[in-house]
Amino acid sequence: MKALFSEIRGAVLATLVLAVVCCGLYPLVVFGISQALFRDKANGSLIVDQDGTVRGSKLLAQGFITDKYFHPRPSAAGNGYDAASSGGSNLGPTSQKLSDTIKDRVAAYRKENGLSETEPVPADAVTASGSGLDPHISLRNAELQTPRVAKARGLSEEKVRELVQQNTDGRDLGVLGDPGVSVLELNLALDSPGAQP
Repeated sequence: MKALFSEIRGAVLATLVLAVVCCGLYPLVVFGISQALFRDKANGSLIVDQDGTVRGSKLLAQGFITDKYFHPRPSAAGNGYDAASSGGSNLGPTSQKLSDTIKDRVAAYRKENGLSETEPVPADAVTASGSGLDPHISLRNAELQTPRVAKARGLSEEKVRELVQQNTDGRDLGVLGDPGVSVLELNLALDSPGAQP
């Protein structure tokens, strides 16, 4: 019986030590390192105005629908751009629903941007990303939206193109992926006093 209690005491002591290390010390060390070395990323890469108002995250898309803003990729996250319900539609390439949805989005994109019926539409303008929250659009998508945004704001297309270039993220490590335009940052730049006519 004495040996049994000795085994139980050892197991309980090991459990307590591991609980303190794994549930207390380790998370505190990781939190401390992340705050010291990667503060912006560890806190959500938030975009904050000069007055301290949080406008969003560099990592998450927001829905913009009016003509004076660049529009992000479509979203399948919840009811649209819902970070609490991130995810794709799970519709595959043989899905008739996906095919119909894309056809509708292509027609709507061409109409809102004044494109001809034969003008190619970028894939990212009509398909949702895997998370439904991709904050970037392709340069081609931004180029096609530029005339609409410039007209709605009374700005020159050249000024809008300049803002697009300023809010374009390059390739990762200089070679991976394609450059992408950060829609939220671009729309905030368009709303800034320096961009007004």
